[in-house]
Amino acid sequence: MEEEIIRVRTPQKGEVLGITVALLGGGRLEVKCEDGFTRICRIPGRMRRRMWVRVSDLVLVQPWEVQSQERGDIIWKYSRAQAVWIERKGFLKNISLEG
Repeated sequence: MEEEIIRVRTPQKGEVLGITVALLGGGRLEVKCEDGFTRICRIPGRMRRRMWVRVSDLVLVQPWEVQSQERGDIIWKYSRAQAVWIERKGFLKNISLEG
């Protein structure tokens, strides 16, 4: 059996991995980020209809320049297979997919 090659977007400079904790409405979510902060994140308008985010999904967050520890934008949502790959490769250090 061949192992399938998965292309996964990894965090670049200024981007942080996070897990959604709560849906706040209005395209906003509470995200527990890998750097230790819990941010109120929004889904930008260009992504809102293409990305359906649920609680406990792994997402890529770009913190705002102002209020970088409290606010951010969700720029990518990982599928379940991509999230497992990210965790296996050691990108998640301070958070886990289970909780």
